[in-house]
Amino acid sequence: MKAKTYVKGVAALCALAAVACTGVQQSRGDVAVYLDESQPLEKRVEDALSRMTLEEKVGLLHAQSKFSSAGVPRLGIPEVWCTDGPHGIRPEVLWDEWDQAGWTNDSCTAFPALTCLAATWNPEMSALYGKSIGEEARYRDKDVLLGPGVNIYRTPLNGRNFEYMGEDPFLSARMVVPYVQGVQQNGVAACVKHFAVNNQELRRHEVDVVVDDRALHEIYLPAFKAAVQEGGAWAIMGAYNKYKGEHCCHNQYLLNDILKRDWAFDGVVISDWGGVHDTREAIFKGLDMEFGTWTDGLNWGATNAYGNYYLANPYLELLRRGEVGTGELDDKARRVLRLIFRTAMNSRKPFGSLCSPEHNAAARRIAGEGMVLLKNDGWVLPVDLSKTKKLLVVGENAVKMMTVGGGSSSLKVKHECTPLEGIRAAVGDKAEVLYERGYVGDVTGDYNGVVTGQDLSEGRSGAQLLADAIAAARKVDAVVFIGGLNKGDHQDSEGADRLQLGLPYGQDAVIGALAEANPNLAVAIVSGNAVAMACPPYWRSGIRAPRPAMRWPTYCSVPSTLRVNCPSPSRYVWRIAAPTPPGSIPATGRSSTATGSSSVTAGSRRSGSNPCSPSATA
Repeated sequence: MKAKTYVKGVAALCALAAVACTGVQQSRGDVAVYLDESQPLEKRVEDALSRMTLEEKVGLLHAQSKFSSAGVPRLGIPEVWCTDGPHGIRPEVLWDEWDQAGWTNDSCTAFPALTCLAATWNPEMSALYGKSIGEEARYRDKDVLLGPGVNIYRTPLNGRNFEYMGEDPFLSARMVVPYVQGVQQNGVAACVKHFAVNNQELRRHEVDVVVDDRALHEIYLPAFKAAVQEGGAWAIMGAYNKYKGEHCCHNQYLLNDILKRDWAFDGVVISDWGGVHDTREAIFKGLDMEFGTWTDGLNWGATNAYGNYYLANPYLELLRRGEVGTGELDDKARRVLRLIFRTAMNSRKPFGSLCSPEHNAAARRIAGEGMVLLKNDGWVLPVDLSKTKKLLVVGENAVKMMTVGGGSSSLKVKHECTPLEGIRAAVGDKAEVLYERGYVGDVTGDYNGVVTGQDLSEGRSGAQLLADAIAAARKVDAVVFIGGLNKGDHQDSEGADRLQLGLPYGQDAVIGALAEANPNLAVAIVSGNAVAMACPPYWRSGIRAPRPAMRWPTYCSVPSTLRVNCPSPSRYVWRIAAPTPPGSIPATGRSSTATGSSSVTAGSRRSGSNPCSPSATA
């Protein structure tokens, strides 16, 4: 990181000498117009453009490594460095590989997933989120944060829903604006993604999405439009999928007609990694910067192929042969220069900070506001430790670390506080906290060289795990079940969609058995997405239902409703929601019938009530 910063500084200093020899009129003293930050931005852009060769202009438009693109060393114009988001800064990776570089100073703060941020319904939290994560990106010397994601939940089975701001276009539009502004006040560009109608992982590079113009503009575009016109976003990422038969990374209607013409977007369109497929379409249909070509955006790809990217040598050859003009080239170069002046060459931006106490506090505060108590019949929550001498925690998600995995949003943190750890820290010596696994889900714990170090191997059979949990539940005063989804394939993860709306790994059976063993049961579902909670037969027979049913959609600290304070910063955002009929979708903090995040329910079944009906709204 220090070496890269040093190179940028040297390049800028050398530019003064290089430009002084060109004979071009200077703006003040020996400083070129494009290097003079007192000059208007567009004047600086035009001055820099006028000094560049054809090759240097093309060089701005494509990657030179996994996450960077070249500058113009001759003019002291630095590289552009990107980093994955949107809820934490990705660890440094090797120049031409996906695996981490093995640095020891690149651990980040893991902020709540955006589905939890949306559930706060609070633009102030979005501003705090953007400012904080922008400070971390700035400290790591990044110019572009690849986030936030604002794709609408078109299906609850989308594996990446946890990265987005929900199913409501108005809510997403209100929440994205302060996020973008908060990031960019640090001199870091927010790259809003994935433009557009990118709502599934299955065949994500091939699917041609069908949606009419009214639905497009009323449902799928409002958040992007707000990010551009109100938030002033400096970058937009094209999506993998097709729309109107054209890939979204080079799409005439989306990029040229809507984004650049109708919305007057003056920033850069950056491809998703591996989202570019044709040189001429990339030239004429709106793309500005090409990254990750011939990769899947996750873990494989051709190496050292940057010169052969569609906007690299193939474009240069077309220009040299006169088969295409320079109008599109100059427009693309202007946009990249504008980005560089706003970020890498912005000497007035703050220094940023990483893993600070303030960021830990921000993550916790946002997570707390993202949780919504939907139901608490009988005031089951918070747990009364004056009456609870033994508390049993059941479920793999009570102990499984969740920051590692899930695709490009995978992070590296100094310490991850698990729910069980937080509960034990809060309870202290006031009660005995016991743990049973109950079921086996995903035992893996590594991604691109980042390893949790957990050993989740299990020698007991599923039947024995359940039997042990039931036996323990009969001997305690209260039980908290913590299950849901994880970061494995077909869960809350990029690259594959979920295979079912219901809980995986037989968790419904575990919950039912625990309810019969002990009526004082809280059910907490860790999930960045909606899950269907089945209505077991024992509910209809009048046996007491699980008292609280809580959904923790993705990553934060243990809920404050349990009065559990994690000694370390939270890593997740939790969703908590009421039991719903099979196939129904909980809401993003609104009701128990639509997609959502961060809600909590608690309470036993009232006499004569329907345990399968929506019981509350947030």
